[in-house]
Amino acid sequence: MNFPLFRKSTLLFLSAAAVAAAPSVAFGCSVCGCSLSSDWAAQGYGMAPGFEGFVDYQYYNQDNLRTGTDSADKSLYPLPNDQEIQQDTLTRSETLGIDYVASPHWGVELQLPYFDRYHATIAPGDTEISESHADGIGDLRLIGRYQIFNPKRSYGFQFGLKLPSGVFNQNFATGPQAGTLVDRGLQLGTGTTDAILGASYFSRPSTYVGFFAQATVQTALAYRDQFLPSSTLNMNVGARYLNTSIVTPMLQVNARWDSRERGYYADTVNSGDAAFYLSPGATVQLGAKQSLFAFVQLPVLQRVNGLQLDPRWLLSVGYRFRL
Repeated sequence: MNFPLFRKSTLLFLSAAAVAAAPSVAFGCSVCGCSLSSDWAAQGYGMAPGFEGFVDYQYYNQDNLRTGTDSADKSLYPLPNDQEIQQDTLTRSETLGIDYVASPHWGVELQLPYFDRYHATIAPGDTEISESHADGIGDLRLIGRYQIFNPKRSYGFQFGLKLPSGVFNQNFATGPQAGTLVDRGLQLGTGTTDAILGASYFSRPSTYVGFFAQATVQTALAYRDQFLPSSTLNMNVGARYLNTSIVTPMLQVNARWDSRERGYYADTVNSGDAAFYLSPGATVQLGAKQSLFAFVQLPVLQRVNGLQLDPRWLLSVGYRFRL
C-alpha cells in the first residue's frame, strides 16, 4: 500500500464490530463469535461523502468443552448426567453491510448477518445426542459514528442499536429433545433491542507503523419473552506495518467479556465467559476502491462459567468496495 493511500485511511474510524416458546427447554451455552475489529482491517471508512459496501465471512467451530480455564474431560461426566454435555456448535456466517459517509465527521453503517448453525448436545438425563440446524438472517445492526481526526492521531465514537430481526423460536430437530426449544443463546436472534456504544483511537507513531485501540459495549435494553441475553464488552488493540506493498500485515490482540444470561429461558449457570485472542492477518489493496482482509483468531486464554463449548480458532475474511 502506498503512503498517499494510507494517509487517507488514517482519517478513518471503526464501528462496533463485532451475533413462540416451547413448553420445555434443552439448554446450551451461548455462541461466542468473532471479536476482532474487521472494519480497521478493511481500511476503515472513507472521508469522501458516498457509499461503501462490504461482505464479511466468519467460521468458528465450538468443539472444545471447557470448564473454568481448562478443557473438560467428558469421561468424568458419565451418562445420563444431571448436567448438559454439549458436543459441538458449528457456525458459518456472512455479514452484508453498507456504509454511508455524510461528512468527514459523521457516518452511519448498516450490518445484516446471515447464519448457518449446527448444534449437538446431550441434555440432562439423556444418553443420546439431540441436534438442531438453522440458517437465516440474524439481528440487524445500525451504527452511527462521529470522528475527530488529524494525520497523526484520531478519535472516534460509535453509537447504535441491534434490532430483533432474527428468529428466536427454533426447536431441536432430532434426538430425545426433538420439538423442544433450543437455548435462546443459540438462536439466530436474541429477540431483544440492544444498545451499542464504542470509542476508538488511531495513531501513526512512525512512517511505517499504524496503531489503534477500540472498546465497544453491547447490552439489551429490556427482557424479551423472559430472556435477557449476555451483555458483551469487546476491547481490541492492533498494529500494522505500512510497507510499500499492496499487502499490509497486521496483528491484533482481542479481549471479550460476556455477562451471564438472565430470565426463565436463560442458561444462567452455563453462560458468561472471558477470552483473549492473538489475531494475525493482512489486508490486500485491490486498487483505490477495493480491499480484502483475512484474520485468524487464536485463543490465548479462555474462561467460562459452568460447562461451555469454545472454539480452538476462528477465521474471518472480508471484502470492501466503494460504490
